[in-house]
Amino acid sequence: MPPGYFRFFNELKGWIRTARVKASLSANRELIALYWRIGQGIVERQRVAGWGKSVVERLSRDLRSEFPDSMGFSVQNIWKMRAFFLAWTRELSNLSQAVRELAGRAMPPELGEIPWGQNTELIFRLKNPLERIWYARKTIEHGWSRAILVHQIETGLYGRSGRAVTNFSKTLPPIQSDLASQVMKDPYVFDIKAVNERLRERDLEKCLVDDIRKLLLELGVGFAFVGSQYPLEVEGEDFYIDLLFYHLRLRCFVVIDLKTGPFRPEHAGKMNFYLSAVDDLLKNEHDNPTIGIILCKTKKKLIAEYALRKMDAPIGVSGYRFTRVMPEELGKSLPSAEELERRLT
Repeated sequence: MPPGYFRFFNELKGWIRTARVKASLSANRELIALYWRIGQGIVERQRVAGWGKSVVERLSRDLRSEFPDSMGFSVQNIWKMRAFFLAWTRELSNLSQAVRELAGRAMPPELGEIPWGQNTELIFRLKNPLERIWYARKTIEHGWSRAILVHQIETGLYGRSGRAVTNFSKTLPPIQSDLASQVMKDPYVFDIKAVNERLRERDLEKCLVDDIRKLLLELGVGFAFVGSQYPLEVEGEDFYIDLLFYHLRLRCFVVIDLKTGPFRPEHAGKMNFYLSAVDDLLKNEHDNPTIGIILCKTKKKLIAEYALRKMDAPIGVSGYRFTRVMPEELGKSLPSAEELERRLT
């Protein structure tokens, strides 16, 4: 082969893959726009001509006969197209007036960037358009599958994001502070089975790291796991961090300290020690200051605010709770009841 052939070949592969992704996104945008137009057309004809259920059923049959290779023209899906249009255009207080006023409104551009399955989850699971658009943007940003999107909705991510008590605005530069605040949640929701009231901190830590995928899913995009019970030696004494992460977007280490009881002011002092040690022993010149997250079973907001007010290190305090809701694609890795019974016998 002539000089430079393989380099050119590798470039071509990159171009082709990029073009395929763009073509796929373009096709999805056109499909979602088509569904929007169909839903809009049905709503308008129902208002003007009184179209009912039988007309939609006939429309479905005729479309499937005309386009046998297309899978999206079932009666159920056509009704979803109508719901899709109405969900983004109607005013709940006066439906008929809203349809007259909003017919012809352009579709929000975010909707064309996510698949139809995710769009249907947004309209049937959420009533607030602001929440819908927030989840749509997060789906685009993080590439959530349908199962992951449902999980985030069911655990109320919208209401938990950016709600932790922190001192970030005082201890971090503005851009870093805003991003760090967005990363924090309150409360965190962990899927842990066989939880009891006397769960010790080491037991909680073990439960969280036993399935690191679920832990990273809850923490959010950008967290890279460094270790649990991470050792630090300071003047001949050993100290251990419950959980240590590196955040790829924040460009900093993140220390998580687990507490199975309520937040106490002395927890902030202990975290301040950990952050100082990590900054001296692990952080390099290109890293931003280390951030600390204290996870407690419960917290009182004013006590947490007082404890952090005079701290110079960036610390956040959040609560946590347990749930058994998990995405289907994560649950598939767990043994079924039949498998467990078979193993036990």
